[in-house]
Amino acid sequence: MDRTFEGEIASGERFAFGKNWKRYLASINEVRLAQAEASLTEMLERATLAGVSFLDLGCGSGLFSLAARRLGARVHSVDLDPDSVACANELKRRYFPGDATWTIERGSALDLEYLRGLGRFDVVYSWGVLHHTGAMWRALENAAGLVADRGQIFISIYNDQGTASQRWRGIKRIYNRLPKPLRPPMELVLFLGLYWRPLLKDLLLLRPLDTVRSYRKRGMSIWRDLVDWVGGYPFEVAKPGDILGLYRARGFELTKLKTCNSMGCNEFVFVKRTGEP
Repeated sequence: MDRTFEGEIASGERFAFGKNWKRYLASINEVRLAQAEASLTEMLERATLAGVSFLDLGCGSGLFSLAARRLGARVHSVDLDPDSVACANELKRRYFPGDATWTIERGSALDLEYLRGLGRFDVVYSWGVLHHTGAMWRALENAAGLVADRGQIFISIYNDQGTASQRWRGIKRIYNRLPKPLRPPMELVLFLGLYWRPLLKDLLLLRPLDTVRSYRKRGMSIWRDLVDWVGGYPFEVAKPGDILGLYRARGFELTKLKTCNSMGCNEFVFVKRTGEP
């Protein structure tokens, strides 16, 4: 697994998500944690996760594993990227040192044998992850098999925007193949291309960079989210109806849906009916 993972990063076929999240850790504070917790309780429609088994499949920075643990869940964090595993371990060290109810390990959403050994969970959470595996539909099916009866799965997948999505796939591939010194200038150009309107408005209102300071999406930071977006490769997309069809065919009922009309993610929460395989 190490050889394949590192080789894909070296060849520009995979983005080093964990290195980006390591830089994000310094900005985690109580405000960001509260935002992360609120995004979980809102979508899962649970005020607390006390007594709940929670799988963070593709834990990234570890922020949402930490949020789930603070909400009372028994947490199992998994990520393919060793730097992401290190991020989660660092947050555990800071907030829950020695906690036996938070397990962190390296693993792949595509390794079915490994996943079967994890058992089933009351909540499976995989936000913005499975479309970066290189085999999104297989990863979505694998994740479905990890949900306990009447359990929930909360996933987000990039919205299929046709030619716009194809164009972004090309941009991401170019970015990952650039020499590292050339990536920050590309990040800045794309940042300005995406945010020039609100940044200009900030200037006109004499509130420079207010958009950056007030960024409130799920407790993340605007720059780390941008780098994650620009670099995020492999890159796959789906229409909401295709995700709905896949999970309904596997015995799930949709309970919450947030769609977007942009390059962002559609968010889904499904509940698994009892007695389904």
